[in-house]
Amino acid sequence: MKKTFYSNGKLLITGEYLVLDGAKAFALPTKMGQNLIIEKGSNKEIIWKSYDADRSIWFEDTILFSDITKEATTENESVKATLTTILHEAFKLNSGFILNSDGYRITTELGFTKSWGLGTSSTLINNIAQWLQIDAFTLLKNSFGGSGYDIACAQNDTPIVYHLEQGIPIVEKVPFNPEFSQHIYFVYLNKKQSSKAAIAAYNINKKNNLAKTIALNDQITSEVLSSTTLQSFATALQKHEVQMSIILETHTIKESLFPDFNGVIKSLGAWGGDFVMAIATKNPSDYFISKGYKTIVPYNEMILS
Repeated sequence: MKKTFYSNGKLLITGEYLVLDGAKAFALPTKMGQNLIIEKGSNKEIIWKSYDADRSIWFEDTILFSDITKEATTENESVKATLTTILHEAFKLNSGFILNSDGYRITTELGFTKSWGLGTSSTLINNIAQWLQIDAFTLLKNSFGGSGYDIACAQNDTPIVYHLEQGIPIVEKVPFNPEFSQHIYFVYLNKKQSSKAAIAAYNINKKNNLAKTIALNDQITSEVLSSTTLQSFATALQKHEVQMSIILETHTIKESLFPDFNGVIKSLGAWGGDFVMAIATKNPSDYFISKGYKTIVPYNEMILS
């Protein structure tokens, strides 16, 4: 019997990096996500196949049950090693899927291009957690690490405000359906940014007055959510960019890539890659295409609402 599980992709609008230290993060689930399809197999192994959005196979391999049940002994970061680690941590939370099975054929299907950074890993972890009826936040913490906001997006079909309270995930569904959404666009920067590398840089650069920084972030997040005009929304996000630029000791994306852009540009998630949010009174597609950035997705095509 075939079982299918689905999780939403994600975009982090405010609170990047700071969410790791308890700041409130505003995040949006995307219309595009990932399927996990489970079928019976044999030979005490998993035959795994992963499809990108264009139906090309980006990963295909066989994982032995015996590799899932034992602790990893190397720092290998290959796709197979990472996947085996996730499955091993899942095994520790619910051993039945290995002990009571002959094998599996597992397929994943991305609804977004893998390089976009909309949550290839988080949607997988949440899907595995659904399948095995284990806690997705615990599985993330024990395998990949991170704040968990992406897991919250995977599980919710509405905008959320997310924060960690003494390490416990707190998810609040919030109303956000701006009348000015036709002026919001998401632009792919043609490269996938490593979250691990960015988090390491943040941990080095974050300042001693973290409590004050988090308080300012939370205030800006509140301003973003309560914005009733495009101008107030853009102003709040611009303020957020300046704050993060100081913390990370780096130029904003607009300063470094788009200084002549007539509008506001907000980095999303890991600075320097994946998507940015562009806010403009006129469709900015021609501008970004002229700069070599051809993936421009309007808000209403990207965001689940």
